[in-house]
Amino acid sequence: MAMPRPATIPDFLTALVRDHGTRPMILLGERRIDYAEAEAASAELARGLLASGMTKGTRVGVMFPNGPDWVVAWLAASRVGAVVVPINTFYTPRELGYVLRHADVHTLLTASHILGQDRLERLESFVPSLIEAKGPELFLPELPCLRRVVVWGDRGGRAWAEDVAVLTARAPSVEAELLVAVEAEISPADAALVIYSSGSTADPKGAIHGHGPLVHHVVNLNGFRDVTSDDRIYSPMPFFWVGGLVFALLSSMERGAFLICEERFEPGATLALLERERATIVSGWPHYSKATLEHPSFAERDLSSIRSGNLYDVLPEAVRPKDPELRSNSLGMTETLGPHTIDRMDIDLPERLRGSFGHAVPGVEHRIVDPERGAVLPAGERGEICVRGYSLMQGLHKVLPEDTFDADGFYHTGDAGYFDADGVLFFEARLGDLIKTAGANVSPREVEVELEALDEVSSAYVVGLADPTRGQNVAAALVLRPDAGFDEAACRQRLRASLSAYKLPRHVFVCEKAELPFTDSGKIDKRRLATLLEERTRDA
Repeated sequence: MAMPRPATIPDFLTALVRDHGTRPMILLGERRIDYAEAEAASAELARGLLASGMTKGTRVGVMFPNGPDWVVAWLAASRVGAVVVPINTFYTPRELGYVLRHADVHTLLTASHILGQDRLERLESFVPSLIEAKGPELFLPELPCLRRVVVWGDRGGRAWAEDVAVLTARAPSVEAELLVAVEAEISPADAALVIYSSGSTADPKGAIHGHGPLVHHVVNLNGFRDVTSDDRIYSPMPFFWVGGLVFALLSSMERGAFLICEERFEPGATLALLERERATIVSGWPHYSKATLEHPSFAERDLSSIRSGNLYDVLPEAVRPKDPELRSNSLGMTETLGPHTIDRMDIDLPERLRGSFGHAVPGVEHRIVDPERGAVLPAGERGEICVRGYSLMQGLHKVLPEDTFDADGFYHTGDAGYFDADGVLFFEARLGDLIKTAGANVSPREVEVELEALDEVSSAYVVGLADPTRGQNVAAALVLRPDAGFDEAACRQRLRASLSAYKLPRHVFVCEKAELPFTDSGKIDKRRLATLLEERTRDA
């Protein structure tokens, strides 16, 4: 696949308005805007930012639910050459304060309330001195780079927060020609985003990505997807994470499609939304699929417009895969702008590729290395997955390049797996998650797949627990389907047909999902799970 020409976010927006101007772009609640409206609104806001002293390289935090406001704020900041920092709306006050300070955010653009919670109060709880501060310019030792907070919605009389209407009222003082000139000075190599990871085991890290790679990558990835300008795409993936930003928002925009958002997932309301908006592609986390299927109104809904997506239970039977494990996965991370391996996800794979993660994205290359010796390993040998290429981040904010990349420019992902002779990736686990028991390596995911194939098991989470003689023992936490019983001995007997003896769980715990530790991105926290299960083992 030929790489697209160098581009910037302003270039990207110009092309979208030219090709899709009056097509609907994005919806949240009762508000929807088209591509031309997004351009006009972001231009007005961008001129207001320029009039308020914003300049190229300024760090701008963006904190909204998915929807038109997020898109307009992001576009406006990008058009003046600012470096956008998407802010996780799940953050606690401490996490919010950490990212604002670590990212050197100068201006925060934010909704006043998200999911019914006062976000300005949350900021005040981290910086109590804000309560007495006079705005709009701020000087706070706790957030030394922060100068302005611009608010969409009710400010509650706070003098330190500036209403967005005041900002946009300054737009006429900046000629449209100046915005055009500013946009012309943005290059594909300029930083566009600092995206923070979820930080489940440590404070989050900020990956810096440029304008050119961002636009290149979404064009590249869309070559593997069947998305058209006629599609109406439902995705709850937050834009502050790279998956939602690249695989939902930018993917939809690049094709001129319509993106359907909601602030909160509730199965009944979501089903009504999908039916009303005639969604054609539906994506989300696996538990969304199950929850919608089990909702009492599911059978009454007309979902015949849906033709694709990974909420498999919602798909009409004619397009539902018979075996989702025979559809290609993709492997990605914040540091690589999402997927660095991918294949077509709407085509059934041969059995030998069950559970595989695709080929390298064109323009991206990999090495598998021995994590202890650093030696490059041949096809078929398991080791650490390393990556470099156009979509790899410029670096981690406030981290030296030599502490981020190896001498050849590869980033060591911390993921374990191997490529077969045809260049197809088989991902196994995070390196720290691999279980070493009696001298053998066990991939937790391999065991989880077999456990989840049991009729009574809804989900399975496998970790290694310390053992004085074997090194580690395989342990599993199981969440059962409603009203299902569980016979551990019968379970082990069935697993023997598909797993070697050393892979069989020596400890099995039946748990309620609510008692298991998950990160704010919905992933199981394996370290905390291991601690929890070790405590249960001692108490047994």
